[in-house]
Amino acid sequence: MSGSTTDSAPENEHDGSSETVEPSAQAAEEKVAAVRRVSEAGRRWRAAQLAGCAALLAVALTGGSIAFGALRDGGTTTVASSSSVVSPGLMASGDLDAGIRAVQAHLRSQPKDFGSWATLGLAYVEQARTKGDPSRYPQAQQALKKSLELKADNEQGLAGLAALAAARHDFKDALAYADRVLKQNPYNERALSSRIDALVELGRYVEASKAADLADERRPGIPVFTRYAYVHELRGDVRTARSVLERALSTATTPGDIAYVATALGQLAWNQGDYDTALTDYARALAADDAYLPALEGRARAQAASGDRASAIKGMEAVVARYPLPGPLVGLGELYEDRGADGDEAKAKDQYALVDAWTALARANGVNADLDTALAAADHGDKASALRAARAEWARRHTVHTADALAWALHVNGRDKEALPYARQATATGYRNASFLYHRGIIELATGDRKEGRSHLGSALKLNPGFSPLGARQARKALKEASK
Repeated sequence: MSGSTTDSAPENEHDGSSETVEPSAQAAEEKVAAVRRVSEAGRRWRAAQLAGCAALLAVALTGGSIAFGALRDGGTTTVASSSSVVSPGLMASGDLDAGIRAVQAHLRSQPKDFGSWATLGLAYVEQARTKGDPSRYPQAQQALKKSLELKADNEQGLAGLAALAAARHDFKDALAYADRVLKQNPYNERALSSRIDALVELGRYVEASKAADLADERRPGIPVFTRYAYVHELRGDVRTARSVLERALSTATTPGDIAYVATALGQLAWNQGDYDTALTDYARALAADDAYLPALEGRARAQAASGDRASAIKGMEAVVARYPLPGPLVGLGELYEDRGADGDEAKAKDQYALVDAWTALARANGVNADLDTALAAADHGDKASALRAARAEWARRHTVHTADALAWALHVNGRDKEALPYARQATATGYRNASFLYHRGIIELATGDRKEGRSHLGSALKLNPGFSPLGARQARKALKEASK
């Protein structure tokens, strides 16, 4: 992937094996120290929480040496075919860690199995996604590189590179790799899915819709159904999106697939302010996999929106204790601010400070984190850095999400006239997102358009009155003042 390989481990020139090169101890210590500095001495609860998060970050910074140190190339040049024993299906069995161990064991005895190297690379991408550990991405890149060295341009390896590029937010490369796979095999499910993802994230929505239709025609199934649903949601067609996701859930058999699709249904319901349905969907997801991070986070947000703030805080604390990612960190910080108990302001600041630590880790492992930075910093960090990040992301891709991020970053920097066209673009596709409507309404009020501002603030609160603990409160306040 262009622009993102500096932290991945190089190939050993002497024996062809892949070994992980860990970040320097000093760099790791500096990042962990930066996280720990946000905790003030004497605040025991916060110190304990931050120490736990810092430990997770430290593990992520240094934890990439297990697999590649054990899987050494024997030095021969014979290329093995893809093993029928170790297949990508193993990774959907419901226990990703067990699947990875099985592939590692297989590759110790069959190090020339290019298909299993590709499977391992894809498994690391999935592990990074589900566990919030971007240090897996360089490992994934090494495994996929090994697969392609053993058999140039093999379908599994290229499809893996497409998935890796998308996970690192390099959507141009993701599209290019997916297209290369589809030239070989027009029915490759993973490449069809990656192509939809890339087109969506590049803001090429018309092409994404056509790609989703084609994928549905060629390879109907859960990976395609979920993407087909999202393309429809982006156009405001929530009914079709839910129908397709329900269809996908009815065909799901593995715990991982059930949790994934049920969580997508929960998110869709939450976006529409249907919290009871969202909580039911998240319960379905967690019944299949009680540790599924997106479902745990989604349930906490739905609980907060339903008025059960105590359960929401407890749930979000459990999420960030395991995986300190920007979304849950900001979500928990806002829940603390909204509660306003003694010490909550300091607790909230700690969560926002940890976002910077995650961003540094992500970038060190080749992930473009500008969108995360822009969204978090605009409300809870350095406003100037939020604008720089939003502009950088907009230069790469024009999506409703990047338009919203840039609009809001411009607003918090006092540039509302410049922000307004981007706020309008964020809502132009029909995508029903209360946060986007809220941002547009606030920006319109700031530019003197009280009628449109009141309309969009009202729409945001009608659609999803609990879209954000702080944002919803500000929307109600601004709407009340604008209605005087």
